[in-house]
Amino acid sequence: MNKVSSRRVICMAGETKHTQVQSLLVGFSIVDLIVKNNAPMKFNDIHYETKITKSNLYKYLNTLTSLGILHRDKESGLYTTGSTLVQYGMAAVNKEDIIDKVNPFLQDINLQLKETTLLAVWTQNGPMIVKMIHSSLGLNLGGQVGTLLPIHSAAGKLFSAYKHDPMAATWKDKEEYQLSDSQQTELKEEQQLIIHQKIAFAKGALASSVASTAIPIFDFNRELIGSIIVVGFENNIPQEIDHEQNQYLLEKANEISAVFGGQVMD
Repeated sequence: MNKVSSRRVICMAGETKHTQVQSLLVGFSIVDLIVKNNAPMKFNDIHYETKITKSNLYKYLNTLTSLGILHRDKESGLYTTGSTLVQYGMAAVNKEDIIDKVNPFLQDINLQLKETTLLAVWTQNGPMIVKMIHSSLGLNLGGQVGTLLPIHSAAGKLFSAYKHDPMAATWKDKEEYQLSDSQQTELKEEQQLIIHQKIAFAKGALASSVASTAIPIFDFNRELIGSIIVVGFENNIPQEIDHEQNQYLLEKANEISAVFGGQVMD
């Protein structure tokens, strides 16, 4: 790999000259490799595939990680796409369309329940908050746009119950590794209940004394494409499916899913 910061390259298709920054081309080749690999990668695997010298590869990876384009797991050392890249990707694949379509419902729920209301969508690194409307009191309850939600959060439980592809399996393995045996058993039992009830509950996932409720958004293929989460203090977030508030949320889940050609309640 040439150690020059920029050069002139010839566009063979059009036989015209364009000025390109070589370091950017190298950086994007690393990102492209990790994205297309569809699984976390080791440093040595990236080195083998790119043939970039190890000293330079360290610099590229450190820079891309600091920008949030890539993410390096502190325990395993594996590299995946980062939250910044995910946000760019959401715009590229029309995830913003989901936000636009769901936002009116998000506002309705926020006005009705007067609690912080969130929209989360699936990313390679797990469910991520992409829209937030604060409670009427403006309280910060432990999350913000770009926050990745853990598997023991209400949305995390919901996604873990419905997502079964290899990417989701990698996320589940990583998240469950941090749980005790009893917590893992409890999670598996909850996942079955969630599939039956179409709603998930959690306490203390993002902050102490805070509870959350998550409802699914399905598309016409019955794929889970997002989740609405209501977050508040424990005494304001009922955890029983028969509660009036949760029945209201299930009705909203059905309305929102219908926009994408899906349905929640059979």
